Amino acid sequence: MGNKMTTPTPTESELAILQVLWRTGPSSVREVWKELGHITGYTTVLKFLQIMLEKKLVTRNASRMTHIYEAAVTESSTQDRLLHGLIHRAFSGSSGQLVLRALSDKSVPPEELKMIRSLIAERKDGNA
Repeated sequence: MGNKMTTPTPTESELAILQVLWRTGPSSVREVWKELGHITGYTTVLKFLQIMLEKKLVTRNASRMTHIYEAAVTESSTQDRLLHGLIHRAFSGSSGQLVLRALSDKSVPPEELKMIRSLIAERKDGNA
């Protein structure tokens, strides 16, 4: 899968395509285009996938008449990379400031608050 040192951070458009591939699995250009809700042209999606192939964000199976694209990077590693960049650019490297901002900016569902409390408790106990 993706290597943090060599795989570039996806652009917003590339991320939208990756999210389709993570959700639906290997897909043709037409399938990705339909999943995106036709918000962009078919040829634009094709061009992005070709660029993403060069950047090693996706792989392509060309053994059939219709080429099938698959994410070459995991959702988790991509989220880690994007989050790391955000923490350093917007919060001067402070994860705590990011969390405080996130929790103060919107209402958090009770089930997410429970998970957050659990993670904090684990960190306090030294188990994470």
